[in-house]
Amino acid sequence: MIEVKNLWHIYENKKEALRGIDFKMGEEIAALVGPNGSGKTTFAKHLNGLLKPTRGEVLVDGMRTTEHTVAELSMVVGYVFQNPEHMFFEENVFNEVAFGPKNLGLSESEVEERVRWALESVNLQEYDDRTPYSLSGGEKQRLAIACVLAMKPKYLILDEPTTGLDARSSRSVVKVIKKLREEGHGILLITHDMELVLELAERVVLLNDGRKVFDGSVEEFFSLPLHDYRLEKPELLRVSERLGVGFVKSVSDLVRAIVGDGV
Repeated sequence: MIEVKNLWHIYENKKEALRGIDFKMGEEIAALVGPNGSGKTTFAKHLNGLLKPTRGEVLVDGMRTTEHTVAELSMVVGYVFQNPEHMFFEENVFNEVAFGPKNLGLSESEVEERVRWALESVNLQEYDDRTPYSLSGGEKQRLAIACVLAMKPKYLILDEPTTGLDARSSRSVVKVIKKLREEGHGILLITHDMELVLELAERVVLLNDGRKVFDGSVEEFFSLPLHDYRLEKPELLRVSERLGVGFVKSVSDLVRAIVGDGV
């Protein structure tokens, strides 16, 4: 369980980036949303110790982040940044994924086992010798996830995992996220993509001006006046509203709502 209690973060310029946030997260996909500057990234960086609270506390499976190093916390909470290519520096995919486990002091055989498992988890098992910079956008994103998975964290923070990707690459990343959830990972999904929230999230947390203004179900979230937070309702929900069928999660749900379960 990740627990955040009355979290405040004030930067050196006196800007109050986070203001009294409470939050709990277990094995679920929680979407963290809000307009630019609302505090999403600042908040997420507290969950693995990249930032420390000005006031309040953050506990990761009972560990206070102020009492543990980022390296220690990264074995429990893995962070995949928005621009995955900024994470890469090895000459090939295998070595890129192996870097983290090697630094844990694991044996060569265990490092290889972790790398093989992580690459298979993201469907990159045939890419060992490829240079990371030769990969497509979706492949780079999946490689970044593999690098974090090789550390075997319980929780994953994915920062804008589909931004800039074409439809095919986005689908490959979504497939990986669904698989990780099925395997029992807790996932915090930072995104502006409301289509992604609709498809993947089990819960939505909305930040605005450093405060948590909503924390609840996906259906409740999409009933909010999203324009107030510079967010757009997915096209699927706009269509379902025009047709008067209410909240749906997918096109198949919409079809069933219109024609019935027998079709």
